[in-house]
Amino acid sequence: MRKSTSVRPAAITPRPLRSTLQFRNRQRDRRLNLRFLRRVLTHLLRCEFGVAHVELGFHFVTASEMARVNWRFLRHEGSTDVITFDHADPEDKRKDRASTLHGEAFICVADAVKQAREFKTSWQGEVVRYAVHALLHLQGYDDLQPAKRRVMKREENRLMRGLAKTFDLAQLETLNSKP
Repeated sequence: MRKSTSVRPAAITPRPLRSTLQFRNRQRDRRLNLRFLRRVLTHLLRCEFGVAHVELGFHFVTASEMARVNWRFLRHEGSTDVITFDHADPEDKRKDRASTLHGEAFICVADAVKQAREFKTSWQGEVVRYAVHALLHLQGYDDLQPAKRRVMKREENRLMRGLAKTFDLAQLETLNSKP
């Protein structure tokens, strides 16, 4: 996983979004409304990040699959909530980081359920938070050092507050469709 640091532009004008935004649901812990998640993330990408082009994949996986990904790529034991892979060409990032995102994120829904209980939040909010976290990494935010982690967490919390005002995040759960 590549990590870098970037500064968020002060004012962002929404741009038309040309995107490939793919979702793969390979878990059965919770039913996901991926159309709703697409609306939430498209709003975030256009209105908050101001990106013009995205090629992103989100994989919703089981704890055992997340543990395999975690070990294979990071050499960390066990499952984790989210892992982000930045696939952007380093040359392109230097030229125009703010307008293009290219990457993928693995999100463990079982970890979202567990952490929602721990933090007294909803699992739906946790899943959206993990997607926001992944997008922040792709924007250049880093959470490996405490000072940078605090900056990233503040931005993550700000974005989550805005999304919660705009969307009913409980809609991420689909009750009447197959997982």
